[in-house]
Amino acid sequence: MITVTVDGKRREYPDGTSLRTLAEEVQGAYGERILLAVMNGKLRELFKRAKNGAEITFLTGRDKPGIQTYQRGVTFLFMKALRDVAGLEAAGRASVEFSLGKGLFIRLKGGPAPTAELAARVEARMRALAEDAVPIEKRSVHTEEAVELFRKSGMTDKEKLFYYRRVSRVNIYRLDDYEDYYYGYMVPDTGYLKVFRLLAYENGFVLVLPDETAPETVPEFAADRKKLFRVMEESDEWGKRLHAGCVGELNAQIAAGKCGDLILIQEALQEKKIGEIAEAIVAAGNKKFVMIAGPSSSGKTTFARRLSIQLRAQGMTPHPISVDDYFVDRELTPRDEEGNYNFEALECIDLEQFNRDMTALLAGETVELPRFNFKTGKREYKGDFLTVGENDILVIEGIHCLNDKMSEHLPKENKFKIYISALTQLNVDEHNRIPTTDGRLIRRMVRDARTRGNTAQETIRMWPSVRRGEEKNIFPFQEEADVMFNSSLVYELAVLKQYAEPILFSVPRDSGEYVEAKRLLKFLDYFLGVDSTQVPGNSLIREFIGGSCFHV
Repeated sequence: MITVTVDGKRREYPDGTSLRTLAEEVQGAYGERILLAVMNGKLRELFKRAKNGAEITFLTGRDKPGIQTYQRGVTFLFMKALRDVAGLEAAGRASVEFSLGKGLFIRLKGGPAPTAELAARVEARMRALAEDAVPIEKRSVHTEEAVELFRKSGMTDKEKLFYYRRVSRVNIYRLDDYEDYYYGYMVPDTGYLKVFRLLAYENGFVLVLPDETAPETVPEFAADRKKLFRVMEESDEWGKRLHAGCVGELNAQIAAGKCGDLILIQEALQEKKIGEIAEAIVAAGNKKFVMIAGPSSSGKTTFARRLSIQLRAQGMTPHPISVDDYFVDRELTPRDEEGNYNFEALECIDLEQFNRDMTALLAGETVELPRFNFKTGKREYKGDFLTVGENDILVIEGIHCLNDKMSEHLPKENKFKIYISALTQLNVDEHNRIPTTDGRLIRRMVRDARTRGNTAQETIRMWPSVRRGEEKNIFPFQEEADVMFNSSLVYELAVLKQYAEPILFSVPRDSGEYVEAKRLLKFLDYFLGVDSTQVPGNSLIREFIGGSCFHV
């Protein structure tokens, strides 16, 4: 017999009892189905055995590692069903490209056309497998064996990935007669994977999946995400042009000493895009307010500076304005449900004063602009007067800039709206995507450590609150933008790696943030590092690592 502590209560079990058995006993105390265990502070899959003296708790889809495990499992289920319906080559050619709304966009690179009829057949096969509760097995193989396995399966992206792995063994998951590699944990069998929907969309499929807010409900898929889809398509095309669509390809270029050229080409592509946006603004003829919005760590500040330079090249005189300078005084800031200041609420902004000042500028009046003192929590006026002339244009940056409630008194015909986000185009491999939120979290962690003295633990702790604010205040308005700009750089994680790893290693092992810190460290281990001296001074990534020519 062994003795373990489960959710704070001591229990006895026969030696060899699985964590799944324990989970089934305490399932009634959880609102959603248990998907993972935490044993002695480490994530464990449910097929693992409980250890004598262990402290054990469980995770559901309400927890980030739990919902990631669920989404990973459904992706595996899709690949197996696609192979059963359309053949082995179809699964080898399927690529999980990016997140789209509440779903994953999956493209078939050759093979059968992604029709509604094929989507229905694949979904039916997925549901049949889920009803059968087919076991998902895990085995460890030598890296060389994994390379050969995936070469035979046509998954050359995984072959390239494992070539640069330092570890000698790789974990492979098996579902019936289908094997694949997945970065992260899995559920014990397909019976856990019943909440999903598969749709044909554009030139691929969308696998609609639940999230942490409702882990056992299939969300509505917003099919009107055309602008977001197009900018992601363009980013994927850039990745192909740079021969860096997955981590293995990026590592190959770094190892061959070609990263300097890769950086310059990527930066040139971004600069070209910013120039095209400036041309579109000028061509519109009547735009006086460029409204720039995007989620945390998307690079809004540097983008606004680079756009201003391009506008100058077009004969305009831009004036940057930060909406943050119109914050209400600290004591008037609304608080969230936990009693903390909610700096991302629309009510943080003095909307009346902002609209009054902008309306006056549009009318040709002279206005004294405020500066918010973040140390004192007060707005200050120090003689920053501005008068807008014929060729002048205001470049306004803030998270609410796409929400017309923020600028409700300004004529719509005078606004040009831009949505910016770091929409990661790089994947670990074709079946393992890199979430956009991971890239932004690493960006913010590095920047906050450099500029605010925040630890990685503090940044990880506050990230869920930031994400909730984005879901409410930013993402619902993104399709209202006139243009979208992707600030992600295909090489950036190889640069950020050197800055992020030391601060992630400092997260205490007994803290609630350790599991996430360890996950990010394992993720960064896929990348070969790149010396930041090769990064230009005007690069968006300089906003986070330092050394920007814009002093941001």
